[in-house]
Amino acid sequence: MTTPATDRPGYADRKGAVQMRLRRIEGQVRGLQRMIDEDTYCMDVLTQISAVSRALESVAIALLDDHLHSCVTTAVSEQDADLDAKLDEAMAAIRRLVRS
Repeated sequence: MTTPATDRPGYADRKGAVQMRLRRIEGQVRGLQRMIDEDTYCMDVLTQISAVSRALESVAIALLDDHLHSCVTTAVSEQDADLDAKLDEAMAAIRRLVRS
């Protein structure tokens, strides 16, 4: 389910911080590409891949937290008919994060 255009996403107040974190991760991925270009020892590359994965998971958890504290909380307080759908979305996101 997508958020209607009139609603603000839960991360709206922290959008700049989220974008900065993603740019930092983008830099880490470029660093990984350089490591491969430079024939860096495979274990060092794997360590960096693990760091990038953890950084992405951290962003995902922060976005999920924002979703729960904004979209879901609003749906509960307003007794929104879409509450079950929002909870299902959150659970699906949690399942994806746990599987990764």
